[in-house]
Amino acid sequence: MIQVIHRAIDIIEYVATNPTEPKLMGRIADDLSLNTATCANIIKTLVERRLLKKAVKEKGYLLGDGLTELSNGSFGYKNMLIKASTEMDIAQSVLKENSLIAILKEDKRVVLLRKNSDQLIQATTPDEKNAYDSSTGRLLIAMLSDKDLELYLKRYGLPSKSIWPGAKTKVEFMDQVQLIRKQGYALIEDTVQVVGVATPIYKNEKVIASFSVYLPAFRYNESFRETMINTAVKVGKAISE
Repeated sequence: MIQVIHRAIDIIEYVATNPTEPKLMGRIADDLSLNTATCANIIKTLVERRLLKKAVKEKGYLLGDGLTELSNGSFGYKNMLIKASTEMDIAQSVLKENSLIAILKEDKRVVLLRKNSDQLIQATTPDEKNAYDSSTGRLLIAMLSDKDLELYLKRYGLPSKSIWPGAKTKVEFMDQVQLIRKQGYALIEDTVQVVGVATPIYKNEKVIASFSVYLPAFRYNESFRETMINTAVKVGKAISE
């Protein structure tokens, strides 16, 4: 076994025992019986990789933001989410409705960032949801490569009729996929509760996430539909850039 990896994990676990209390480097070395120089080098690397961070008001080290991102699935999306936050504010000023950024994780649509409106009555959606049962999930599945799409179907199967009525057979499902790819967005409006549209976010010509706007069905009409789709497409492109 590689000893330095064990030591790095020991240091992370030591800092995590009381995550709100900064740990001094010298104390870490003493309590873990590590050579001071070795401990300092490992901590420096952990800080560079954002697994540890220096405390702001006190001396010492705390758990880094990288660990939180690893646990919630947002690792590697930091710059994209910073850009997305600004663009989502712009979209909210136009649409006055909730929006979110999500990724595909196995058969779930997982929310990384959300912005809620000031509307008295709002649409709600959980942080994790069956991907077939959301506009973001459908968009992200449709944007998989043909090979990855086949693997996805082999692993998780087709959506049930109750979740995605228009895609219950392989032929219908592929028709829906081609429609989403052609349009450049996924729209769910066949519901009496929540309406949503999702657009792709690209990085190096690959879809890595999705931007979505969603609202209660009673506020949805043909005029808003056009504005919502156009705004969502524009935001998706802006975040990608």
